[in-house]
Amino acid sequence: MNILLLGSGGREHALAWKIRQSKKVDKLFIAPGNAGTALEGSNVAISVSDFAALKDFVVAHEIQMVVPGPEDPLVKGIYDFFKADPSLCGIPVIGPSREGARLEGSKDFAKAFMQRHQIPTARYQSVTDENLPEGFDFLDSLQPPYVLKADGLAAGKGVLIIHDLSEAKKEVREMLDGKFGAAGRKLVIEEFLDGIECSVFVLTDGNTYRILPVAKDYKRIGEGNTGLNTGGMGAVSPVPFADSAFMQKTEERIIRPTIEGLKAEAIDYKGFIFFGLINVKGDPFVIEYNCRMGDPETEVVMLRIQNDLVSLLESVAEGSLHEQHLREDPRSAATVVLVSGGYPGAYEKGKPITGLSDALLPDTYVFHAGTRALADGILTDGGRVLAVSSCGSGMKEALAQSYSVISTLHFDTMYFRKDIGFDL
Repeated sequence: MNILLLGSGGREHALAWKIRQSKKVDKLFIAPGNAGTALEGSNVAISVSDFAALKDFVVAHEIQMVVPGPEDPLVKGIYDFFKADPSLCGIPVIGPSREGARLEGSKDFAKAFMQRHQIPTARYQSVTDENLPEGFDFLDSLQPPYVLKADGLAAGKGVLIIHDLSEAKKEVREMLDGKFGAAGRKLVIEEFLDGIECSVFVLTDGNTYRILPVAKDYKRIGEGNTGLNTGGMGAVSPVPFADSAFMQKTEERIIRPTIEGLKAEAIDYKGFIFFGLINVKGDPFVIEYNCRMGDPETEVVMLRIQNDLVSLLESVAEGSLHEQHLREDPRSAATVVLVSGGYPGAYEKGKPITGLSDALLPDTYVFHAGTRALADGILTDGGRVLAVSSCGSGMKEALAQSYSVISTLHFDTMYFRKDIGFDL
């Protein structure tokens, strides 16, 4: 089987690494990929959202499955594009339809969906210029802090948590005036939920689902969960508080109603669903949906899945996921992300990375996030650069292995958090 994987981050390197292990794979292509994915297959210089170029490539190279990594092509409708084209409609795209991807692409749509299907989430009010007074009334009814979310995709920057009411109202006006571009022309005001978060992932064929290993990521740039939000500074799996009792509640109150809700609304959804959950005194609430795997959670989840991933994805496409039993590695996995100095603000690219050839320990993998290869070496090419990921008998051992390998790596201004997993 020839497979085309879309994306260029750490998530895509981890997916490529896992897909490459399958004996069913003849050729693996990654568009556009990075220096790490080039170790697993062939990189292709095509944007994930250039559907016309992707079509030409898929036809020319007899691609038999497309696996989108990031949300952008899904929200823009790559599933529908393939389904509507006679030359492509027989090639499965592992992901939801454009309508299903609205679970991530529109906070307002997601909150309304949860409300329709009685899925526990924070109280909210959607706001536009037309109903701004209602939005301010809702803010007045809340206790601080106040949560403001741009309705559309804002590259992970569209969520604000504000402690002062007057400042919150000022930010609402600025968001509606275009602070986050078109993504913020509508916004969602949410009640703040106090608890600890985790990431639950499900693979579904539209009828059946399988729950993948649970993970927890660390978004803040600073140790002790301080500073600005990032795309993710590290992750661990499993999550101690996501025990059988918590997961039973999650399945009964959140996962099953989501799958049944999608079916009831005739929304075509065959792929990954990310549930961003918060544990509030033992009860799970949904903070957000994503229509794809998270990053850097993918780097630990893939380490713990023992199944042939391609077989799982085939069963999603064929509607036979009920025949698959998910097998998890009982060990722990941990990933620590190395970032460029200045990230998530301004940072420089093109720094030589040294030590990659020495970063060798059993059960430790260096997944590339923002890198590019030159003839004489690997250079940094993004804010998040590498995700050093390990398995161990427990979280502490897995983290110790990752930090040990990090000590052999270097690039100018390299930064990483030394406290991943500290709150568990």
